[in-house]
Order: sequence, then C-alpha cells, then structure tokens
Amino acid sequence: MKKTGWIIVAVIVVLVLWLFSGYNGMVSSQEEVTTELANVQTQYQRRADMMPQLAKIVKAYAKHERETFEQVTKARAAVGQVKLDANNLTEANLKQFTAAQGELTNAFSKLMLVAERYPELKASENFKSLQIQEEGTENRISEARRKYNEAVQSYNVKVRRMPNAIIAGLFGFDTMPKFEAAAGSEKAPDLDI
Repeated sequence: MKKTGWIIVAVIVVLVLWLFSGYNGMVSSQEEVTTELANVQTQYQRRADMMPQLAKIVKAYAKHERETFEQVTKARAAVGQVKLDANNLTEANLKQFTAAQGELTNAFSKLMLVAERYPELKASENFKSLQIQEEGTENRISEARRKYNEAVQSYNVKVRRMPNAIIAGLFGFDTMPKFEAAAGSEKAPDLDI
C-alpha cells in the first residue's frame, strides 16, 4: 500500500475512534442526567409518602380543618398522576411535574399553618419527628434538583459544542430541560386558611 493509502486509513481510524469516543461520552452524560432525575423523583416520592401520616396526626388534633386535609389529599393524588419519563423528558413535562409538586408544597404549607394553631400538636413527639423528616426531605429535594441541573448543564454543553454537536445531530442527542423555579415563587404563598 502506498503512503497515501496509509494516511487515508489512519485518518479514517482516527475519525472512527473520535466518533466512538464522542458518542460514548454523550451516552455517559445522558445516563448521569437520567440518574439525577431519578434521584429527584425519589425525594419527591419520599415527601409524598410522608404526607398522609403527617395529615393524619394533624387531623387528630384539628378535626374541623377538613378543607386543608382535602387539599393535601388532592395535591398528593395529582403528584401521583404526573410521571416523568427520562426517555421523553420535555420542558412541558418537567413544568407539569413541577406544578404538581408546587401544589403539594402549598398544601403542606397550609397543613403546617393549621398545626401552628394547636400547641399540643406541636408538642407531640410524632409530629415533631415527622416535621424534622419533612424539613430534611425538602433539603434533599433541593440538593437533588441542584445536582440534576448541574448534570443537565454539563450534558447540554457537551451536546451543543463542536465537534460533538455533529455526533449529537447524527445520533439524536437533544438538549434536556432544567428544573426552574415556578412562576411566582419569588412571592410567599397565600396561606389564607
């Protein structure tokens, strides 16, 4: 084989290796994003699982607060109906998920406001324990969302930068949405109960 033939073979080998490396790097980044998304969902599920127990304890003390308990039940049910699929993760799906979680957060805030009116409830060890767990869960949710957003940022940069953008276009790697603060979240929620 002539010198020119070896150069052509070498260039083809380098291009194939670059293609494999770029593709595998994007797959790894995409898997990191989907893992972080699953971690976010796990923390939200933990919170949703705690709600019935917390509502039950508050309900025992505040029997006449039926509307608040109905809101918690309704919000928890809505959260259960909105699922995120990492293979079909769109900005609209993420916003719908975030909105449902926001409703649960508002219902929880109202439940805590009801609890404030009952000193004997606040003194209850079961309530204190659940309240501490809930605060920890909210911190975990915040941390999981932060890690997810960081993974998405890293992935999106990889997908959009040249020459990886060529590989991304060839193999269908699209950018992924980040969690954003809900509209109006800069204002304190209206807890007029």
